[in-house]
Amino acid sequence: MRIRLSTYSTKPRGGVVHTLALAEALARAGHDVEVWALARGGDTAFFRSVSVPIRLVDVPEIEGEPVGDRILRSIDLLAEALADAAPVDVRHAQDCLTANAEGAAGGYGDLVRTVHHLDEFTTPSLVACHERALVEPASLLCVSEAVAAEVHAGWGRTAPVVGNGVDAARFASAASSGAGRPWRERLGSYVLAVGGIEPRKGTRDLVAAMAALAARGVAAPLVVAGGDTLFDYRPYREEVFTLAASLGVEPVVLGPVDDGELPGLVAGASVFAFPSTKEGFGLAAMEALAAGVPVVARDLPVLREVFAGAVRFAPDGPGFAEAYAGELAAVLSGGNDGGPARAAVGRALATSHSWDTVAAAHLAAYGSRVGVG
Repeated sequence: MRIRLSTYSTKPRGGVVHTLALAEALARAGHDVEVWALARGGDTAFFRSVSVPIRLVDVPEIEGEPVGDRILRSIDLLAEALADAAPVDVRHAQDCLTANAEGAAGGYGDLVRTVHHLDEFTTPSLVACHERALVEPASLLCVSEAVAAEVHAGWGRTAPVVGNGVDAARFASAASSGAGRPWRERLGSYVLAVGGIEPRKGTRDLVAAMAALAARGVAAPLVVAGGDTLFDYRPYREEVFTLAASLGVEPVVLGPVDDGELPGLVAGASVFAFPSTKEGFGLAAMEALAAGVPVVARDLPVLREVFAGAVRFAPDGPGFAEAYAGELAAVLSGGNDGGPARAAVGRALATSHSWDTVAAAHLAAYGSRVGVG
């Protein structure tokens, strides 16, 4: 089967990680797979090497261009390139940008689109773009039951759940090999958040929780990694840094971390902070579990679905920062946090999410929903 996967970026965001790992697993299953992506700022490769053919469509930077305009221009550029692409049996878009581009290039009648999570746009053109990507594709897939329920409630569409995988062995190996030791020597006993500083990742609440943690007499630096995104979160970042300064929190902001260094960074953490306000699955937290690192998450339905029994939850709502600090303190102080038993549950959960199994589920969905074999 000839399969084309498309994604909106070359950077290590969750949907992009998913796209590349899925493509390679589909290729291992004997299929002819290619990955198309938008590339910004002159990028000529993905954040890691990829073992299947790739095609990057460059989006030249225009100084001062509004984010919404840049996104619409990106869609047009990708659609123009896709219009000349070789025919395939399955066209599978991994986000609303590439779904719009694939639709413009070849129609929506046979298009598959994965919904990783639902975005909230305010610009009318982006709202319309988001809507088309949910209404028009022939088939939708969702990475969790919670996302599928949102899609059904909002758009009346029933979407099969085809979840995420995780390269558990890679993160487990980092833990067993001592790859986290240099990070601990550099940073001490640290709280790690991956995904950058943005509203969906709950960074502001995490900063408040770190201040509450310090007030409990538990000292640990907050380390924030990653964060390259299409959107402009500068006002939110400034708000977070202003709050941090007022509370005496000094986050160590690493920015994007080399893919080869990431497992060690994760394995070296004392606790993985996952206070996201919206997620579709939680791949970064699953990677932390694979490394044997305790995870503290916001109590969201989707995270209960994916992680119940494997992570500590802090209740969402008023008082979240204090509650979250309490969960962090339970881990960092070595109290009754579930210890080795919870870690074993987490490792088993991560190991159960094999990319080869995920690829097999995709192939079944392609056959039943699109009519190919």
